[in-house]
Amino acid sequence: MLTLENVYQASFVLKDIIRNTGLIHAPKINPDVDLYIKPENLQVTGSFKVRGAAYKISRLSYEEKAKGVIACSAGNHAQGVALAAARNKIKSVICLPDGAPISKVEATRAYGAQIELVNGVYDDAYAHALKLKDELGLTFIHPFDDDYVIAGQGTIALEILNDNPNVEAIVVPVGGGGLISGIAYTVKTLRPDVKVYGVQAAGAPSMANSLSEGKILTLDGVKTIADGIAVKQPGQNTFNICSKYVDEIVTVTDDETATAILTLMEKQRLVAEGAGAVSVAAVMFDKLPVKGKNTVCIVSGGNIDVTILSRVIDRGLLKSGRLCKLSIELTDKPGQLRDISTIIASYGANVVSVNYEHAGKGTDVNSCIINLELETKNKEHIRQVKEGLTGSGFKLV
Repeated sequence: MLTLENVYQASFVLKDIIRNTGLIHAPKINPDVDLYIKPENLQVTGSFKVRGAAYKISRLSYEEKAKGVIACSAGNHAQGVALAAARNKIKSVICLPDGAPISKVEATRAYGAQIELVNGVYDDAYAHALKLKDELGLTFIHPFDDDYVIAGQGTIALEILNDNPNVEAIVVPVGGGGLISGIAYTVKTLRPDVKVYGVQAAGAPSMANSLSEGKILTLDGVKTIADGIAVKQPGQNTFNICSKYVDEIVTVTDDETATAILTLMEKQRLVAEGAGAVSVAAVMFDKLPVKGKNTVCIVSGGNIDVTILSRVIDRGLLKSGRLCKLSIELTDKPGQLRDISTIIASYGANVVSVNYEHAGKGTDVNSCIINLELETKNKEHIRQVKEGLTGSGFKLV
């Protein structure tokens, strides 16, 4: 069973393996919240997952270590298990969904793990790992539904309470529930007055739905840029712990998550993956009752695939009003683009892309469409630019 003694023991075991990620004050993210960041994206392997994996492996018997371990993961748990196994000089086999970011796959391989790519999502990799476990006689290291893994994640709570004794609320990303279970159990045991909130992606709300219905539910599918928390079904242990200790779980959209990633980069110089940024997104967009409260957001990981980073940044720019895409219908004659550019410049916006195309069916034969991409300050700035264009007789389509 999960005990506070296990959490303290995990903290002792991990002291020579992990990095104690100190809190970063981040009041600019939401001026109404006294916000601190717990940057587990700066953890060794770039994620909190190494905590639970390393503690679990430390509890294995000599015989279990001799046979080796197996795990399944969307990427971060994979790296945690691979690193912990390498430290213990034991074999590790990792099953990953074939859609896992290449960067996470290769990072796991670099720690010496044997990689098995499985068609589908996390849950498909999980089923395959259980099959190989029986075939090869390996010990399965569950990514979240294991008391020792949960205790390892609970060490984050000990660090927060030690570094910030005045904390009033802790906001935690939620996938299968291992991280929030460890934090909530530890916090509520030591400081029951502190609120613990969870955040899931709107495209993968497995724990939120399950808690709402009072029973474990399985999603038909998941779709989110937060691949690290794209889990169809929460664990039995984590569901029970969350039911007892977690105050509330909310969801955020991919656009809100992308905005949080962008904000963390700009304001805090931190690179977070989607799963790591959902906690910040919830505070940014006022999804939780933390106004005026001393609040800690767990940024759980930073292993974002650089090949999608630019797309994520674009989504964040669009959501925050920093990027605007306009289509304007014009009569195809000289001087039109000059006039449009003059109006846009007068409002202090910057044209970064122009595309011209002939108007489609049902429009005047002399019509054309100008597609513009603008750098803007915010949504109010976009409104002003649009009104300036329409006020000068231009038709926005």
